[in-house]
Amino acid sequence: MKQVVGIINLQEDNSLIRELAATRAVEALPFAGRYRLVDFAISNMVNSGMSTVGLMLPDYSRAVLDHIRSGKDWDLARRREGLTYLPAALPDNDSRKGDLKDIYANLDFAELSGKQFVLLTNASYIYNIDFEKVLDFHINGGGGADITMIYSVATVDSDGKGVVIETADNGIVTDLAEVPGIKAGQKDVMGAYLMPVPTFAYLVRSTYERGGQDFLLDALIRHAGEFKISAYEHKGYVAHINSTAEYYAANRDCLKPEVWEELFMNPERPIFTKVKDEVPVQYKETASVKNSLIANGCEISGTVENSIIFRGVTVGKGAVVKDSILMQRCDIQEGARVEAVICDKEVIVTKNRWLKGAENYPYIVKKKARI
Repeated sequence: MKQVVGIINLQEDNSLIRELAATRAVEALPFAGRYRLVDFAISNMVNSGMSTVGLMLPDYSRAVLDHIRSGKDWDLARRREGLTYLPAALPDNDSRKGDLKDIYANLDFAELSGKQFVLLTNASYIYNIDFEKVLDFHINGGGGADITMIYSVATVDSDGKGVVIETADNGIVTDLAEVPGIKAGQKDVMGAYLMPVPTFAYLVRSTYERGGQDFLLDALIRHAGEFKISAYEHKGYVAHINSTAEYYAANRDCLKPEVWEELFMNPERPIFTKVKDEVPVQYKETASVKNSLIANGCEISGTVENSIIFRGVTVGKGAVVKDSILMQRCDIQEGARVEAVICDKEVIVTKNRWLKGAENYPYIVKKKARI
């Protein structure tokens, strides 16, 4: 993978997850107790042997910059190569939306990298993959394809826009389309595309200079007939965080041992994140915890069931947290009860208050709210 330059596109549409991503990028959302969504894309690249990675910054970039910093935690703080931040295009008279304008503005990052291939991914998908196998498939098993897409077969219906494909027996893509929702059994493109740098540059430059706005829709889908596209199937766990319901479901999937082991326990492909030194969890005599993930720095005096608890959370005596996600430094005070709730950072639920959401759609409490 030394011949591949990676670009992580953080320009994800947040329209269906705006309650949690109003002032942060979707990819900066906390996940599974101590991670951020962007950790998976970066870790997958680093674990696959890639040494040059560009992070295309979103409109709200502070949380991403604070989390990634120099890239040291991913071994990307290097004198040569390593991590590069790719800023948004400078404001001008071009009012076009979409990610193509920013990719075009940073096209020289790929062209001057000295690499043969470019791997473009977004970071709103949760999965653990060896991209080296994708490269080998592209070179040796992709039927001489110009572009290789990574896909998975959906196991359940899901909301939010996506891209589905149909393939021939040899893996060559025969149809490619954007859909308003993914149905079980469809081949869901996972937002990852591998191609030679000249092909990537041609797609971006020719599409943008002809008025294109979106890389996927305008560059890939509308130019699909010009290229031979192959599809590589990822058979492991995949979640696309493109709605609040999907975010809630994917976090709760991590409570399943088989999902946790696949995502986080592979010694050859660990998921790295920003290191924070915290004291161990304090479980008081009155604490009761079942089937939950609880990060360091928490103090638990009440009951926690089927929940994900981030760093520095306090659950008071007699309080009950069930089927919920509590982000950093929340305080659930004595006698309070939260069920099917997502609390953003630093939320305080005062004594004896009760909050309850729906089974498949949680109640959202905004950052720093006091209930």
